Amino acid sequence: MKTESDFRVGQRVHSINDPRRVGTVMYVGEVQGYSGVWIGVDWDKDGDGKHDGSVNCVRYFQARSDCSASFVRPQNLSHGITLLQALELRYRTTSSKDEEDEMYVLSTRNQRVSVQLLGKEKIQDKLSRFEELTSASLSYLGVSSLGTSSDAGSVIPNLKELDLTGNLISEWKEIGALCEQLRSLTALNLSCNSLAHDNMYLPQLNIRVLVLNNTGVTWTQVEMVGRSLPLLEELHLLGNKIAAVTSPADQSFNSLRLLNLDDNCFSDWGEVLKLSQLRCLEQLYLNNNKLSHIFYPDSDMLLKLFDGHGSLGKSCEPFENLHCLLLGSNNIGDLAAIDSLNSFPKLMDIRLSENPISDPSRGGVPRFVLVARLRNVQVLNGSEVKARERKDSEIRYVRQVMSKCNDNQGEIESLHPRFFELKKLHGIEDESQTVGATGPQNMASGLLSVTLKCVSASIGEKPIITKKFPSSTTVGKLKILCDNFFKLKSLKPKLFLQEEGSPLPASLDDEMANLLDVGISDGSTVLVDLED
Repeated sequence: MKTESDFRVGQRVHSINDPRRVGTVMYVGEVQGYSGVWIGVDWDKDGDGKHDGSVNCVRYFQARSDCSASFVRPQNLSHGITLLQALELRYRTTSSKDEEDEMYVLSTRNQRVSVQLLGKEKIQDKLSRFEELTSASLSYLGVSSLGTSSDAGSVIPNLKELDLTGNLISEWKEIGALCEQLRSLTALNLSCNSLAHDNMYLPQLNIRVLVLNNTGVTWTQVEMVGRSLPLLEELHLLGNKIAAVTSPADQSFNSLRLLNLDDNCFSDWGEVLKLSQLRCLEQLYLNNNKLSHIFYPDSDMLLKLFDGHGSLGKSCEPFENLHCLLLGSNNIGDLAAIDSLNSFPKLMDIRLSENPISDPSRGGVPRFVLVARLRNVQVLNGSEVKARERKDSEIRYVRQVMSKCNDNQGEIESLHPRFFELKKLHGIEDESQTVGATGPQNMASGLLSVTLKCVSASIGEKPIITKKFPSSTTVGKLKILCDNFFKLKSLKPKLFLQEEGSPLPASLDDEMANLLDVGISDGSTVLVDLED
């Protein structure tokens, strides 16, 4: 039975009955009004506890939140097992006869039919031979010690990939010692372990993929990791509340191709620019941060940014090999930021979903405008931009600009940098040259063929209707017409534009906007639903 002497403040523990309920020891001792010794734990997940570290107005420690702490008896906590014990538990534990008897499916007559796992013995035999293991997943097994005194290298000599997600590991020294023993190891996942901020030690290692999601690491630690891993190609740092690159990334990351900074706290694009001299960087993930502005740096800006850092800032073109930039769920709301993406030399895969600029209901623009303004984009928001979509989008975009702007060439060039290029590319004539059957006709005021498709289950099946509307028709007017077409009996319709390449239809909420404003062009499909 475990006693209070088995626990110390700062130690990582888990509930004896649930290795996924992980926390940090914050207090060991007596609690007023209760007998015996208690262990005060601040759990990693809010809601796993009952208070904030104080009981009956007495504070014993300060927890992360109002409901992340609790006091637990020593016998109800585990301070973990070793790496080799976890290997035994995961790969050499066989199912009991009772467990196997419980493996069944129900027949059509609701009778139990036993399930036999074909090749089970063969698979178990192979996994149990540790010397043949090349990949091991030991997530959430309560591993607290990597067994630096044991020769893990002789037990699992061929291990290349090791997943230690959600364990009780905190010491960098142990991580380094283990990696030194596992000379074949190239991928290591330490996600959801609370790693210490000091006494960091890593020898020169051959790790190529390192995952440190939700570990609490700082950028200073990241730099130290980079110096120890010269072959590192992928680095994942999701969910670490990183807001700044404390010093420009240098030759420590000479081989880095993918950097994942999703779910952090970046708000200043200048911090991201400190990564611009990573010559091998091909993919940069910045989803779910707080970025509102993007721009491509000029030479003067780079020299100022990298002042005091040797040749950095003039050694190579900024982001010279970056082809994938993911910026979903940020605060980007201006078209100048979108236009600046054209300056990145090789950028072709871009994510802008869940930003104000890509949401028409928040003053943003529809997909076709983004496609038209982004000269080299081949994948937008995870969807391939095919040649047909690009051509249609660019033509629609030019016609929309012509319908809104006067003949002020300077204003058009400023607001729509690609307008004249696209107009010439697609041979689109000026509005005054377009002549209809009854004389001169404004191109933007021509009729648009629109397919209306009712998708509301509550009003029954309706035939698909194709109608022609003036491009000046407003969304509000179209809703009224849909009420008549589908006989909605004064029920309020809600309209969505179904765009090629978009996984979800775009909601048409601005009733004062005309069809061109919201991206509807000749041949578009509008879905008709009912408001909740």
